[in-house]
Amino acid sequence: MREPRSRADAVRNREAVLDAAEALFVREGLAKVSMNSVAAAAGVGKGTVFRAFTDRTGLLQALAERRTAPLREAVTEGPAPLGPGTPPRERIPAMLDAAARTKLDNLSLYLALEETGSTSPYRLPSYGWWHGTLRDELEKLTDPANAGFLAHALLAAVRADLMTHLAAEEETPGEEIRERLAAYVDAVLP
Repeated sequence: MREPRSRADAVRNREAVLDAAEALFVREGLAKVSMNSVAAAAGVGKGTVFRAFTDRTGLLQALAERRTAPLREAVTEGPAPLGPGTPPRERIPAMLDAAARTKLDNLSLYLALEETGSTSPYRLPSYGWWHGTLRDELEKLTDPANAGFLAHALLAAVRADLMTHLAAEEETPGEEIRERLAAYVDAVLP
């Protein structure tokens, strides 16, 4: 069964809203931007924004998906060390390092997603995708019964709240965070 295709104007409006939200978030910060201001900046009605994204969390999720699309493509179709066919002992650390870089480059966005309160970050589609991808790789190295938990534990090390704490509170440079993550992953992997 085919998925229904979006109308051309709906696709255009969605992209305009995402572009406007990106620009506003960069200029004003996530906390100061409302759905109304995004709609006005995109030149669409507020209803258009809510139809496309349901709520602020939906808009943030769409922005996160947009920003990580190249990374997800590299993991699903790219060459080593991220792509399929790479031995798990090489691929898993590479994927977690890439996730850490993405979080460090987009801390305010990911922190806002983790703190929305409207849903658990573990229920976000992007988390499910990362967890499933890691779990599948971990099953090649360990008992499949343990792979799901280990995937959660490894993903906890790249949560935005932890990255923010390390970078802001402990003043740990991003490169050092990534080095410590690599050592942790190496110690944890079977």
